[in-house]
Amino acid sequence: MMRLSAAPGYRLPPKEIQEIMDVPPNPSYYVSPRRDRIMFLKRRAMLPLSELAKPDKILAGIRIDPSSNARSRMSFYTGISVHLLMDDGSLGPEKVVHGYPDGAKINFITWSPDGQHMAFTVRDGEEVSKGSNLALWVADAESGQARPLFKSTDIRLNDIFELFVWVDNSTLLVCTVPSSRVDSPKKPLIPFGPRIRSNEQKNVIRMRATKEMLKDLHEEALLNYYATSQLVLVSLDGIVMPVASPAIYVSLNPSPDEKYLMLTSVHQPYSSIVSYKRFPRKVELWTVDGRFVREVCDLPLAENIPIAPNSVRKGKRLIRWRPDMPSTFYWVEAQDGGDANVEVSPRDIVYMEPAEPLNGEKPQVLLKLDLRYRKISWCYGLHALVYEYWHKTRRTRTWVISPDCKEFSPQLLFDRSSEDAYSSPGSPMMCRTRAGTLVIAKIKTSEGTYILMKGLGATPKGSVPFLDLLNITTRTKERIWESGKEKYYKSVLALMSYCPECEIQLNQLKLLISKESRSEATQYYLSIWPDKTEVQITSYPHPYPQLASLQKEIIRYNREDGVKLTATLYMPPGYNPSKDGPLPCLIWSYPGEFKSREAAGQVRHSPNKFARISNNFPLLWLARGFVILADPTMPIIGEGDQEANDRYIEQLIASAEAAVNEVVRRGVAHRDKIAVGGHSYGAFMTANLLAHAPHLFCCGIARSGAYNRTLTPFGFQKEVRTLWEATDTYIKMSPFILANKIKKPILLIHGEEDSKVTTAMQSSQFYDALKGHGAPCRLVILPFEGHRYTARESIMHSKLILLALDHIGLMKFKSNSQ
Repeated sequence: MMRLSAAPGYRLPPKEIQEIMDVPPNPSYYVSPRRDRIMFLKRRAMLPLSELAKPDKILAGIRIDPSSNARSRMSFYTGISVHLLMDDGSLGPEKVVHGYPDGAKINFITWSPDGQHMAFTVRDGEEVSKGSNLALWVADAESGQARPLFKSTDIRLNDIFELFVWVDNSTLLVCTVPSSRVDSPKKPLIPFGPRIRSNEQKNVIRMRATKEMLKDLHEEALLNYYATSQLVLVSLDGIVMPVASPAIYVSLNPSPDEKYLMLTSVHQPYSSIVSYKRFPRKVELWTVDGRFVREVCDLPLAENIPIAPNSVRKGKRLIRWRPDMPSTFYWVEAQDGGDANVEVSPRDIVYMEPAEPLNGEKPQVLLKLDLRYRKISWCYGLHALVYEYWHKTRRTRTWVISPDCKEFSPQLLFDRSSEDAYSSPGSPMMCRTRAGTLVIAKIKTSEGTYILMKGLGATPKGSVPFLDLLNITTRTKERIWESGKEKYYKSVLALMSYCPECEIQLNQLKLLISKESRSEATQYYLSIWPDKTEVQITSYPHPYPQLASLQKEIIRYNREDGVKLTATLYMPPGYNPSKDGPLPCLIWSYPGEFKSREAAGQVRHSPNKFARISNNFPLLWLARGFVILADPTMPIIGEGDQEANDRYIEQLIASAEAAVNEVVRRGVAHRDKIAVGGHSYGAFMTANLLAHAPHLFCCGIARSGAYNRTLTPFGFQKEVRTLWEATDTYIKMSPFILANKIKKPILLIHGEEDSKVTTAMQSSQFYDALKGHGAPCRLVILPFEGHRYTARESIMHSKLILLALDHIGLMKFKSNSQ
């Protein structure tokens, strides 16, 4: 039998794969607040492994780069260009932002509220032994000239959490390293003492994962050292003023009227089992001139949030400024103690109050909710939409409130299942206020005032994005725009009409839309009303012309029990099943849970979308002559009070068998040459299929999976029961337990530094179990990688997948052009 090469070192895939993987992505776009400019941000295809290999420290769930006092492993932009948007919808001349060092790594790009300047960070890429290689820069939008914001090089930035925010058009609030900070704490050669964890109070604390949390007093000291910031206000002319006391600030929020600062910080006592997100949290209000106003709340450590979905922290949460008011904020408080298992009505209450209440004014109750609060979309006091949700029933409701009119009773606008894509009404389109905040746009017509609802438009024939005019008083709606159904897929990206009061005449509407087809890459257009003229503003070439004529089709088929299934079938350019016969096929999927059979069978994709080839997605293998069945639905259904996972294996096999039978029936796949693969929960799926349905697949590819559910005893995915509550289900779903049943080749890949519950240990132990029973298997541990793989060297090493497929004799199709 041919043996897979296990030669050391990184390997490269075939040339045709490399050429596709090295194509840089198209630039990202970023529209100015007043919709008069658009910024394009250039990116590179993949990070070098050296970027991941830099020494960092993992503290309380975050990775820190000590050399720059910033988050480590950040992706970055390589260039910025700005265009004016002309009245006719075309782009003005390109202004390349310049002045920063060549080869700089650019992050955190933001517009000033008036769109006249941009702020961003620059890392020059050079290693430094003292000081920092991270700097805050500003650029003029008109000229593109960039310069460092701080005049003194002694001021160092602290980019562990939120680094900076615009307070007004000419002032930024910035986190800096305290000037009094000295050298970092050194780890003692002799520990302070043993690590002790106790639960003498008999608290019920269940955690799904505790990796990367604080381990000892030294790590607590390191967190204080690196994360503590001194806030400063800095003007565009470089004048600096300290604000508030040093603390670990995790959120900075100026009020819309530019008078107040809402500062959120975390503090001790810390925890060794939860991340910083659950540490004690304090919210304070300050004025922009440095006057302390008051403490909004100081929440205790939250180790004991139940694992049940919809469980939340006790006390005030989701504290936000109202975007349509000068300095009023709102928040939510759970009435069930944050425990979704407690039956209570109401479950959440939404409150509101001004920054400085007068005469002992008490908070105003905005709305009482029986489900769990999700969010609010505001509409300049006239109306607001409040969303609530309950996971167990998948019920979602939307309420209309009039926050500044106490006589107006809340009205139920939508009450539906979150799983039902076909009935989704969409979400309101937002516009920028003069302060730069986002509120719901009001659309004026001769017949009244409406809001715009943007939706994906899922239908049995594929997604057809839409825009509806909705009168939230009468509930009447009118469809005013819809994507094409035959060739192109169009989607509304942003509202480009600017009106500080956010009241826009329908005949003056401007929209930024994207347009693509199966063979044409995504381009951006400006749609100008009333004629709905489309002005193309980008002309990107096809990123992989060698696959320009690939074949794509959304297919539908049925499971044995009648559940409708869908998948996207990709075939190589020039392939004709009737002439060329069946090909080797790779099925790549990820199971999903549903509460209803009807929702499980709905189509959520479009056949007209461009086939974007991700570095981590198997479409690359079209270039090697494979048929790819992408994202075939593998629904695990638990209707009513049924627990979906109690029939996980039976439903998984039934879905996989239906997919295999369909590609064989179509004559595009050879029954004996079908491989299965997936990432994360898809890897878990792959291992289970090889264990329980070996007749369906010739081999499997499993990336970053968890295979022993007894190592995730407090739930996984949407399973909320514990190992002790559903022991049989946990055991039956664990392919690790059935390692002796797996006889087909399986390739296991895992990032060495995966911080999720799917740690590399899961793959290592599964490999040992497989090898212990003589299964043909290979384990690839990728150094420095996490749950997903980002380094070029790691991604290029995917030649191992091809070797695994070649190993079991999959033949490659070559079109006449090849």
